[in-house]
Amino acid sequence: MALGGGTFLAQNKVLPGAYINFVSAAAATAALSDRGYVTMPLELDWGMDQEVFTVTNEDFHENAQRIFGYAWEHEKMKGLRDLFMNASTLYAYRLNGGGKRAANNYATAKCSGIRGNDLAVKIQENIDEPGMWDVITYLGTDMVDYQTVSNPEGLSGNDYVDFKETITLEAVACAKLSGGENGTVTGTSYQEYADRIESYVFNAMGIVTTDDTVKKMFVSFNRRLRDEMGIKFQLVVYDFAQADYMGVISIKNKCLDGVARDSEGEMQYPDEAAAVYWTTGAEGGCKVNASCQNRAYDGEYSIDTAYTQAELIGAIRGGEFVFHSVNQEVCVLEDINTMVTTTENCGDVFKDNQTIRVIDQLANDDAVLFKAKYLGRIPNDDAGRSALWSDLVKIRKDLQTMRAIEDFVEDDVSVELGDTKKAVVVKSAITVVNAMSKMYMTVTVG
Repeated sequence: MALGGGTFLAQNKVLPGAYINFVSAAAATAALSDRGYVTMPLELDWGMDQEVFTVTNEDFHENAQRIFGYAWEHEKMKGLRDLFMNASTLYAYRLNGGGKRAANNYATAKCSGIRGNDLAVKIQENIDEPGMWDVITYLGTDMVDYQTVSNPEGLSGNDYVDFKETITLEAVACAKLSGGENGTVTGTSYQEYADRIESYVFNAMGIVTTDDTVKKMFVSFNRRLRDEMGIKFQLVVYDFAQADYMGVISIKNKCLDGVARDSEGEMQYPDEAAAVYWTTGAEGGCKVNASCQNRAYDGEYSIDTAYTQAELIGAIRGGEFVFHSVNQEVCVLEDINTMVTTTENCGDVFKDNQTIRVIDQLANDDAVLFKAKYLGRIPNDDAGRSALWSDLVKIRKDLQTMRAIEDFVEDDVSVELGDTKKAVVVKSAITVVNAMSKMYMTVTVG
């Protein structure tokens, strides 16, 4: 006798048998998302062209040379070392891609850029096996690949070069690659980055530039994604407090020993905007219940902190994120954004980046929860709206448990039927907790 079986939607089967649904754990739960995700467009001497690529903190420490062309400890990795002191994941984009790949008679560099000119290929007879050849790839003085083959067809490309198909295996002491060039950075380069990064989710974006036109472009980008698309992140730039917007952090301090490129592509002269690296990592990686205020700068640059007390007061009032010197230690004065102009709906509380972290966390987590678990899946009836209410309340209770918000009660969230059968209306109230900033003490002495 044939038995029933398979999956079930309702308990209405006729035949006896085992009806089993295999389901995965819910992809979207009422939980707080991780922080530490940042993005930056970079000028690089090596790396992927015209696409966003993901680099974790571990990747950077272990594979910086393969990814960026230079080892972790190299001077040209200084900015990224600052960034990864606090960031967990970087979505990077190479602004100056599309250049020329270095090459010689034996191989072509995997990536375009001037770093390819530091590659070389050495070919020698294998001392142990007659008829076999050792093909060695060097980057500078580092051996990065070693293969022993009997014919050219046995060669495989490595992380740095692709070998040409029609080469002759012969003794070659050091065949350097040449002709590698970086691409040119233009306004189009930045626009292509903006177009590609729009679909990613991250906490902070850093733009290392002194060009006000580029800064203005990304301030507009930040406003559009935050206000029109509900994609919440903070933009970190140098010297652009005129943005006057909660989503933008403007660093006042210049770096005295940054690195930038001359007209020939070499990193030589100071880049005063280099503090953007550390600040982007610190803001993107800061916990939702924490503040960067009074945090010591532990990066590698020399930051100019030669400001008077009056200038520091002016910086705070002007919406500038500023480092100051305290007992010879460089610290963040106030964890603020560029918002200066307040309205009835957006008061002084929105000037503090800790507030922005909390509301961004809620906005992003609520949106992900609704899209993954409810949108097109859960009926818009009393039970469905009750489930959504329960999940939204849980997110807020988690924030309260970690002391990011306070005085929250379940009645602060309501979920009701909207104007159409497909719409729900959510109302929510929260009180954000900020870190202590000022102490006023009165001491009575008898």
